[in-house]
Order: sequence, then C-alpha cells, then structure tokens
Amino acid sequence: MVQDEFRGGKINVEKTHKLLEKLDVQCNYFHVKHIFKDNDTQKQGKITIEEFRTIYRIIVYREEIVEIFNTYSENRRILYESNLTQFLTQEQHAVGETKTTASEIIQKYEPIDEVRQAHQMSLEGFTRYIYSPECLLFKQDCKSVYQDMTYPLTDYFISSSHNTYLVSDQLVGPSDLWGYVSALVKGCRCLEIDCWDGSQGEPVVYHGYTLTSKLLFKTVIQSISRYAFMTSEYPVVLSLENHCSPSQQEVMANILQTTFGHFLLSDILDGFPDSLPSPEALKFKILVKNKKIGTLKETRERIGSDKHINQGKEAETRKLPAASLFSKKKKTRKLKIALALSDLVIYTKSEKFRSFQYSKQYQQFNESNSIGETQARKLSKLKVQEFISHTRKFITRIYPKATRADSSNFNPQEFWNIGCQMVALNFQTPGLPMDLQNGKFLDNGASGYILKPHFLRDINSKFNPNTSINDHDPIAITIRLISGIQLPLSSSSSNKLDTLVVLEVFGVPNDCTKRQSRVIKKNAFSPRWNETFTFIIQVPELALLRFVVENSGLIAGNEFLGQYTLPVLCMGKGYRRVPLFSRTGESLEPASLFLYVWYVK
Repeated sequence: MVQDEFRGGKINVEKTHKLLEKLDVQCNYFHVKHIFKDNDTQKQGKITIEEFRTIYRIIVYREEIVEIFNTYSENRRILYESNLTQFLTQEQHAVGETKTTASEIIQKYEPIDEVRQAHQMSLEGFTRYIYSPECLLFKQDCKSVYQDMTYPLTDYFISSSHNTYLVSDQLVGPSDLWGYVSALVKGCRCLEIDCWDGSQGEPVVYHGYTLTSKLLFKTVIQSISRYAFMTSEYPVVLSLENHCSPSQQEVMANILQTTFGHFLLSDILDGFPDSLPSPEALKFKILVKNKKIGTLKETRERIGSDKHINQGKEAETRKLPAASLFSKKKKTRKLKIALALSDLVIYTKSEKFRSFQYSKQYQQFNESNSIGETQARKLSKLKVQEFISHTRKFITRIYPKATRADSSNFNPQEFWNIGCQMVALNFQTPGLPMDLQNGKFLDNGASGYILKPHFLRDINSKFNPNTSINDHDPIAITIRLISGIQLPLSSSSSNKLDTLVVLEVFGVPNDCTKRQSRVIKKNAFSPRWNETFTFIIQVPELALLRFVVENSGLIAGNEFLGQYTLPVLCMGKGYRRVPLFSRTGESLEPASLFLYVWYVK
C-alpha cells in the first residue's frame, strides 16, 4: 500500500495524513503537519518514502509503550501468547479466561499476518491494543446497564436539564429543537418545557417575558418523540413549566396523547397504586410532570364513575391542607388546570415545597418538589439530615437561580451528595458543572439513571456529607501519570506547548482535592511526566475524578486544552488511556493521557 502511494514520486502533507489513516494510525492533522515539516529535508513541501517511514515510526512507536513491551517480551521483538497473558494478569488485573482473552486480542489487533497466525504479537500490534477502546480508563462493565433497575424512581439520580429549549443565554438567545435532541442523545431523562399561550390556539415554548425566540409546543413534542429512547430505554419525564390557559392546555394534552400514543403514561401501573414504580417498570414511557387536580385516587374515581365533564373549564378552587402549625391561615389557591392535562399527571405531580415538616405530614408519594439552588443550598447546610430524609421519599428537582441570565450552572455535586434525584443544569453551557454531569452519567450504560448509594436510600442511615465519615470504607487510589499522546492543537498553535495536567476529585467536602503535575516545556506531542499521585477517598460511591490538560501561561493564566471526567468506581486498573474532550464536549481523539491506575475495592 505504501509503495503504491509513492509511485508518482514524493507526497505532500495532506496525502501523508491520508496514508497514515489508511494504515489505521490515529493522528491529529496539526501534529502530522509539524512532524512533516521537521522531516521534509528538502523543504519542498513533499517527502520521500523513507521520510514517510520516519514519520510513521515517530507517531506509532512511543518510548513508554516500547518499555512495557520489552518488559514482557523475551526477545524484544515479539510477545508470545503466554507473555501477553502474563501482562494481562499482572498489569491489567484481568480475571477469568486470560489465555482466551490473549488469543482474541492477538487476532483482533496484530496487523502482520504471519505473526498473528503464529499466535504472537508485534510491538505494532501491542501498541494498537493499548490504543484500543479496551484500554480506556472507563471500565467496560460500566458501559452497559449493570445496576438493579427495579427500585422506586426516588432511589435514582436522574439526568436532568433546565430550560432545555435554550441553546444560548436566557434573555435574547434562540430557542431551538436541537436543545431537546442533543440532551436526549446525551442520555438526559428529564426535560423542561416552558409552555405559553400562542397565536391561533397553538401553545408555544420559550423563556417567558424575554426576547428568546418561540417554538411550537407541537414540534417540540414531535422532536422528543423521535429521540426519546435513542440512547436509553428508561422513562423520560417532561417537566412542564405551564403558563397556558385551560383551553391551550387541552391542546397540549391532545398533542401529548396523539404524538406519544401508548408511550405516554396516562394511568397508574398495575401493582403501583400507592408507590412509585421503578425505571424498569416504566421502560419506554413518557411521564408528564405538572400540577394536578386532586389525588390519583380521586382522578380514578371521577373517570371511573363517568364524571369526566369538566374538560375545558377552569379547575375548581382547591383547599390545601395547610394546618395552623405551618401557616396562620388556611390557604386557598385557584389552580387553572385543564382536567385533560391534569389527568395525564400520574407519578410526577408538581407540588410547591413548603418545609420538610409539611412534606413529612402531607406530601403524597407521587408529588415531587422543585427547589431553587439558593434555597436548596441553605437547607443543605442548616437541615442536611432532614433534606436527605426528604430525598429518600420524594423526587426532588434542583434548578439554577433566576439571576443566571447567562445560562451559567452551579456545581451539581453538592446536591447529589444529599440525594437529590433531578439536579437540572443548562446543558447548552459548557464548563466544570457540565463536565461533572457528563462524567457522572457515563455510568450504568449512559442510561440517565444511576442507583443512589445505599446510605442515601436506607432510612436508618445517619449519613451526613458535611461531617467526618466514620462508617465508610475509604479507598486509596494511586495514579501514575506517564505521558500525553498527541495533546490537542488548534490550527494556529504550535506543537511546542508547555503542558501540564490537573487532577481533581469531586465528592463529599472532605474528598474534594486538586493536584497538579509539573510543566513539560515545549512538547504537546509526547510529554512524559512519570509522576505519581495518591488520593484517599472516604466516600468513593459519590466521587468523580476529573483530568484537565492545560497549556501553561505566564500572564493570562493557563489555556484549557481538554478534559475527561468519570466516577471513581468506574476506573479500570493497570495501564489505561484517558480520552480527552473539548470544552463543548466533542471528542479530541487521538489526544489522550496514558497512566497506570491502582486501587483496592
């Protein structure tokens, strides 16, 4: 193949890059460009076949991988199957049929026919294996749904978005269907829809009282219907921020029913008349979260006795059971809810949060609360045990404060620490909070549902994230940061960046820490750190680890190059590659970090 490309003489940088890709060599074009320039001896913008072979070796043969290969190779030329088995057992901590695994790896990654047929592996094959998805840091086991999905909905963290229709700021930015599509593709399971009366009787979706553009409610629902279960088969909750008149609510109810059909949950499930079902029981179901008239039992009795006659009328005044213990006067509120829409609210009835004491006495199993970040943060500091007890019983949604006009986000970790199921973020805004969100929900097959740790579900647990933890099994994690592989470059930057890595742990306050490597000067292609970091993590079940690669800056601060975040307990052991993602979440392959990980769990 290589000789064929050079029949016409020398080749330029574009053809060099294409030829490397044909040879299954992952390479960043800008790195290839710099290496090409260094090896173009005639400085004519074209290279010979020998110069190409030099470039190939520079990209493929990395010293740190050669060192590992030579450690296990008996002759420094090939690995026998037994050598590879030894490597998998001792370094990658593989269990089970490692001989079979070794054989499969050779067949899959060894490019030289005669070596593969002899059940051996060359350095090139070993390098391809190390670069493969099998050696990524994220554990294979966590890539599929492995958790028990039969507990009630309250027992899960649920991937949730805020103002899902916005793709920019909260005041003048556009509303776009892409907000819903991209969130669903990321595994989001709770979408927010702000509904307002539109012209010609058609409800619209936009950020009320602002200059954000409008979407038809109908087209939003149609988009959700197309993408709802593309990434995950577990239930999607539509959190309606409902400002519509009863007549347009009827239109909404009709759109929901005709668009979703049998996917729309419109009645209680058999076996769950007075308790929340599980994600498993609600597979492929759409749930409507909105205010509701009366209780589930009252709705069933009314429909059952054929008294469904109030559609199109404003709902009756409803007296809330506000005892004098909670307010001086009994409160009466008029709910302008169309029965047609009210009847579609089953297990996710929106109920205003008053106090933990009120909820304990009066809140029903199917009622959920939305609490703003400021109030939630205050409660998490003053009444943390009561807050955790509340989230054991009721779905609790936390949303960003109204003053975040720029669609910025809060750190979601503080609310996961107290068991809040729906911590809603502005998915359109990149940065640390969304890195944590994306990293956390990689787990459990990116299904959008993660089973909360036992201490956030068990009514007898006295867990408090803000104090010292005595009843937990801490783990010690050792990470040897070995090197960087083709770290991200832009079209304008040189490959002589001064690179460093920041390692950050997010979890309960006692576990939060940040460590930093030394700076490797003028090397973004293959920086070598060989630095070891140890972290003692008290509550690993809640901890996330974030790797950030930066270009060291003297005046303006460090330049962000890429990051990767994952749950601590989803890390594989041994030699692992850490893929890097841009600020906006795009893959930067083949840019990655190479490390060795060890912990006992």
